[in-house]
Amino acid sequence: MTKQEICQPIHNKYGELSTAIQSDDLELIKKLALELHALVHPAEVSGSKTRTIADIVFEYMSAGNQNLLVPRESYETDLHYAGTKTVPLCWYFWHTYRIEDIVSNILMANQNQIFNADWQQKINSPITDTGNALNTEEAIEFGKALNIEALYEYMIEIGKNTRKIIENLSLDQIKSMVPEEWVMRILEEGGVTTDFRSIWLLVFWGRLTRGGMILTPLTSHYMMHLPACLDKILNERFI
Repeated sequence: MTKQEICQPIHNKYGELSTAIQSDDLELIKKLALELHALVHPAEVSGSKTRTIADIVFEYMSAGNQNLLVPRESYETDLHYAGTKTVPLCWYFWHTYRIEDIVSNILMANQNQIFNADWQQKINSPITDTGNALNTEEAIEFGKALNIEALYEYMIEIGKNTRKIIENLSLDQIKSMVPEEWVMRILEEGGVTTDFRSIWLLVFWGRLTRGGMILTPLTSHYMMHLPACLDKILNERFI
């Protein structure tokens, strides 16, 4: 299997969803959103029988590569807002699923995020935010602390919860932005910090419709990070 064979179906589905979100076909939007969401999350989230890119990368990480330093993204976009260009592999999953938890629950559904003190203790994370502003040394220490088995449990709960949120959205909600006070809750609850490399996320998310949130933080965001280590995985013939 090549990198293109893994990634191309995801990019194709993203294109279909991007077009559908411009329409008023609610059922098609939800169908494509759930299909794309399934492609970038572990198969357990959707009940799929097909191994996904998330399964491939997580299995590689679990095989003794939790703290392997990898490129933070597969391209340079927004890296001037980052604390480091390389991160431990486990950072990928913390970062992307904390963002999905925050965006899906606080912004899309105006409800409590799943992450709480109990989850923080189980995962053994020294931070509550998305990890955007960690410098290299901080990111390395963060990776050493993380309990990846507990992190995986958190990932699965987040993914299943998001699918329920998508299924319950109305067309008006998909087309609309959310109130500013919902966005500010993220800072109040520790989802971002006041560091400029973290707080810029509030501006970015606050400009999105819920449809835009489905397209970026909940789906395509994973493809900014997961493919970055596929070359190494493929070279080692791990798949």
